[in-house]
Amino acid sequence: MSDDLVLYERRGPSAWITLNRPAKLNAMTYELVDQLEAAIDRAEADDEVRVVVVRGAGRAFCAGYDLEQEAAKLAPTITEWHEALARDVAVTMRLWGLSKPTIAAVHGWCLAGGMEVAMACDLMICTDDARFGEPEVRYGSGPVTLLMPFLLGERRTRELLLTGDTIDAATALDWGLANRVVPADRLEDEVAEWVARIAPTPLRVLQLTKQALNRAQKAAGLLEAVEANLDLSAMLNGAQTPEQEAFDELVRSEGLKAALAWRDTRYGEILGELGRG
Repeated sequence: MSDDLVLYERRGPSAWITLNRPAKLNAMTYELVDQLEAAIDRAEADDEVRVVVVRGAGRAFCAGYDLEQEAAKLAPTITEWHEALARDVAVTMRLWGLSKPTIAAVHGWCLAGGMEVAMACDLMICTDDARFGEPEVRYGSGPVTLLMPFLLGERRTRELLLTGDTIDAATALDWGLANRVVPADRLEDEVAEWVARIAPTPLRVLQLTKQALNRAQKAAGLLEAVEANLDLSAMLNGAQTPEQEAFDELVRSEGLKAALAWRDTRYGEILGELGRG
């Protein structure tokens, strides 16, 4: 249906999951998160599916969580924040823990929670116009699911999370975040080629290989890091810093665009215009 926030399509041995809120750059609402989880579960349960592709409709992969929906909450407690964020973390980690190989097909903006969804996938193919980052640190929030150190390493993670900067596709490839960068009109074909290379492998081999790789990340402390970050994120959001309060009030009174402009003016730049931030 056209009003579905997440689309599910079977293509031979693969399932293509599409975040479908293009007018809002696929910003994730509570309803979208619920539908994403249902799509992940559907792919897991289908023994004919060998590879799962996650992508976004329209001009972007995903701009993160819906800030207008979050700003509408009036001073939720730390406990309420923890419950809400735990739901977001659970869906991202459900994708990370899917027993089948996953590919993030990324174009345009891939920010905040959207970047975390992409990082939860095993592989990433992106277009040359893709941009990645966690800019939410600039208005008093922080990453919801802390996967970045386990993909990019400590120094590069600290660079992105302490500055709120974004990186382009070439940098994502250089840093090991992306596996390939292709022109926008090649993305779907490139991903389909990767599916064709992976799908002939017996499903049990794919599952055991992925299980071994995930267990290696668990041994390195990934789950503990994710859980600790969830606790701290709930505390940070519940603390309502002056910057967060000002940002949320602007969203409510003047709209998201005005709030983002205020945020970026504080850093002497406009997000997306100068290529950093």
